[in-house]
Amino acid sequence: MSVLVVDVGTSGVRGAIVRPDGSVGHLYHREVLPSSPAPSFVEFDPLEMARAVLDVAHLALGGAGTVEAVGIANQRASTVLWDRATGKPVGPGIGWQDLRTVGTCLALREQGFRIAPNESATKLAMLLDLADPLRERDLCFGTVDTWTVWTLTKGAVHVIDATNAGITGLLHTDGRTWNQPLLEALRIPERVLPTVVDSTGVVGLALALPGTPPIGGIAGDQQASLIGQGCVRPGRAKATFGTGGMLDLCTGSRPDFDRRGPAGTFPILAWRQGDDLVWGVEAVMLSAGTCVEWMRDDLGLIGTVAESDEVAASVPDAGGVMFVPAFMGLGTPDWDFGARGTLLGLTRGSTRAEVVRAVLEGVAWRGADLLVAAEADSGYHVDVLRIDGGMTANEVFVQALADAAERPVAVASVAEATTLGAAFLAGVASGVWSDLEEASSTQRPRRTVEPRRHLDRDRWLAARERSRRQVPELSTLEF
Repeated sequence: MSVLVVDVGTSGVRGAIVRPDGSVGHLYHREVLPSSPAPSFVEFDPLEMARAVLDVAHLALGGAGTVEAVGIANQRASTVLWDRATGKPVGPGIGWQDLRTVGTCLALREQGFRIAPNESATKLAMLLDLADPLRERDLCFGTVDTWTVWTLTKGAVHVIDATNAGITGLLHTDGRTWNQPLLEALRIPERVLPTVVDSTGVVGLALALPGTPPIGGIAGDQQASLIGQGCVRPGRAKATFGTGGMLDLCTGSRPDFDRRGPAGTFPILAWRQGDDLVWGVEAVMLSAGTCVEWMRDDLGLIGTVAESDEVAASVPDAGGVMFVPAFMGLGTPDWDFGARGTLLGLTRGSTRAEVVRAVLEGVAWRGADLLVAAEADSGYHVDVLRIDGGMTANEVFVQALADAAERPVAVASVAEATTLGAAFLAGVASGVWSDLEEASSTQRPRRTVEPRRHLDRDRWLAARERSRRQVPELSTLEF
């Protein structure tokens, strides 16, 4: 009664087995790194990704034996275009971080369409312009979930789940059909698009795997994490702190804004099951764990990522030093792409430990910003913030987040809750669990951290404002 999960992230692919009690085992990982052949370009090799998917799936099944179903979680908006007959990509995969289509997004804005360069729409149009300028070839578009399903079914199934379809920028606000006027504006033939399916429900058989288990659950990584952390009721929220940070709050019904709320969050389809569309809001920080890597790789303040916790804990506070993590600009709530990372409050007495602590606290402050914005745009108050991702191993960071957010923070039992969410969706489809409530009830937080200190939010807001508009021409961009 176990479930195989294939989790295709930005830097690698994981395969794991999730058991009926919610425990995770037989975990395997294969690195698949993106490349950047030019500034603002982010690409990956779809065939290498497909090989990694099959590799980790076979390894996990080799240890666990048969499973009831397969669940898929994936990096969102990354784009693949391939030949339907041969199954071969007609160009590189275009990563979600790729920004080369900014000009197209600005041109679309003049036509009344608001599309961001991190969505799939303009990436697909660009690939079509390169591989099929006359729009004559029989090609297939997919996000990473689509490509993974195609790989596992040996090309028998061409689908995209509703959570991933919603991040393409091409889905109608009804959550079910494609936006025809936008397709026409970008010259995207509807025949290249996959069929939009439920997030939980059998879509086909994994013919490439032993026993041909059914594929029963698909979700984008943040929605999978939301489900994996048990945020399946309105008002529950989770935050994932990896390279960047994402906070998602389940609202149930659709928010009353189409593109961006007053506080800077976006509406997302959390999952789709039959006639039920469950919605949420998403808040984004563009720099989180990358700030710790910066201290290690560029400043030499720490030797390892883990050392940041020990060094920061050696001082009681940051000694007045504040850091605003804005290497790539500020996301929610400001959405200022011209903001830049800012270090304030330094004196001759400022120490290495205080700077390290200030960086961790700065990421925590941004996490609190996301929570404030999500509550404002959704109308819900979050009693406990659930968190996952690599930074949750850092105790100084987690405590700083609880202090900045002024509420308890519950650390997920599994660092990558995406695996659990994909398993829950597939397991509900195959009868392992009766519903998502039962599935998520298998999880308890590894620990819950209560706030200890009252921090000066006004001082933080002043520091955040100082980081803004450092590159004026980028600050004027809005998508």
